[in-house]
Amino acid sequence: MRHEPASQFQHARSIAPATGVDVTIVMPCLNEVQCLPHCIANANDALRRIADQYGLSGEIVVADNGSTDGSQALATGLGARVVPVAERGYGAALIGGGKASRGRYILMGDADGSYDFTDGVAMIGELEEGAELCMGSRFKGGITPGAMPWKNRYIGNPVLTGILKLFFRPGISDAHSGLRAIRKDSFLELGLSGAGMEFASEMVIKAALKRLRIAETPVKLLPDLRDRPPHLRPWRDGWRHLRYLFMLSPTWVFGVPALVGSIVSIALLFAAVMHQFAPGSFPRIGNYWTILAAAMLGLSHMSGILAAAGNIYGVRAGYRLPNPFTRQLTRRVHLESMLIGGGLFIAAGIAVLGMVVWQWQMRDFAATYSVVPAVVGTLCVTLGFQNVLGGFLLAIVGGNEAQFMAGHSAPAKAVDQVSIAA
Repeated sequence: MRHEPASQFQHARSIAPATGVDVTIVMPCLNEVQCLPHCIANANDALRRIADQYGLSGEIVVADNGSTDGSQALATGLGARVVPVAERGYGAALIGGGKASRGRYILMGDADGSYDFTDGVAMIGELEEGAELCMGSRFKGGITPGAMPWKNRYIGNPVLTGILKLFFRPGISDAHSGLRAIRKDSFLELGLSGAGMEFASEMVIKAALKRLRIAETPVKLLPDLRDRPPHLRPWRDGWRHLRYLFMLSPTWVFGVPALVGSIVSIALLFAAVMHQFAPGSFPRIGNYWTILAAAMLGLSHMSGILAAAGNIYGVRAGYRLPNPFTRQLTRRVHLESMLIGGGLFIAAGIAVLGMVVWQWQMRDFAATYSVVPAVVGTLCVTLGFQNVLGGFLLAIVGGNEAQFMAGHSAPAKAVDQVSIAA
C-alpha cells in the first residue's frame, strides 16, 4: 500500500460533486440482456448499503459497447443510465463509462453476474479513508468452483500478477480483478488508454507508477450467468496483458538486459585486452568470444539508451514519476555531455584502428594472430556514434531540451498526452 499526505485526501473529500452523486457503479455491457436484471438489482443493493454506512448517494451507469440484444432499453427501464461507447473493447467501455460518471467515486464491475457488487461497499469505505484505488482480491475472498478456468487460475493470473508485482510493486495480491473502486479524479489523472482486457493491468501499473495509495479488500468470484461463451479470450488477452506489462516497464525491457549484458561483455573484453599485455596472468579469450563480447556490449549500450528514453517519455507523458536515480542521472547527463562522450569514444576508436593499421604495415601486411585491437577500436567508434545519436534521441524524447527532464515532475495536465498502442 502506498501512502500520501493525509491533508491531500482531506482536501479532496471536502469538495462535494456538483451533481450531488457520490458513487457511480459502472458496468461494461455488450449483449448482456440475460444478466442485467440480476446485476442492476445487485448494484442497487450495494448502493443502499453504501448509503446506510457512509451516507453517500449513487447511480448506476451501463457503458454499452454496441449491444444488439436490447440491453440498452432494459438497463434504462431498470433505472440505470446508459452511456454508449463506440470504441469496442472491455477497457474502452470502462473508460467511456468512467469519464461519463457523475460520482467522485467509481466502482467498476462486470455485467455478467460474476461479481457481487455488495463486496464493493468495503472498497468505498477504503476510498473514504483516503485510498485512491481499491482492488478486489479474488484470492482472498474466494473463487467459487467453476467460476474460473484452470488455465486462468493456475497459469494466467499467477504469472501475469507475479510479473506485474515484480516490475511495479503495487502491493496487492490480485491485479486483474474485475471489481475495483477508484476516485474519479485519480481515474482521470491516470490517462487510461487500453481498449481491451489489458485495461485491468494498465490501471494498476499506472497507479503504482504514480504512487497512488492502493488498498485491497476481499471479493468473491462467482460463476457468470450467461448461456454463451465469455468475451474473454485467455491466450489472446493474456498476451495483450503481458506485452502491456513490458511496454510500461522500460527498466525491465531494456535496463536489466543492458546491465547484465554490460557486466558479461566488459568482463570478457577486459580479460581479452589484459591477455595482450600479461599473457601469463589472464586467460586467452578466443577471437570469436572477443567479437561476441563486443557485439553484446554495443547492444547493451543501445539498450541502456532506450531504457533512459522510455523512462523519460513516461515522466513527460505523466504516468511515471522521476525516482532518485533518474533525477541524479539527468542532472549529470545532458545532450552536450552525450556528444562529448561520443566524440571521445570515436577519437579513441580511430586512434586504436590507426595503430592497428600501422602495426599491420609493420608486419608487411601479414595476418595477425589476435583480433582484439581491431575489435576494441571498432567497438569504440560504434559506441561513440551510438552515444551521439542516443543523445539526440533523449533530447527529442525529453522535449527538445539539452537537460533531459529538466524541471519535470509529471504534471497532471500531461496525462491526456499518453497514447500507448495496445
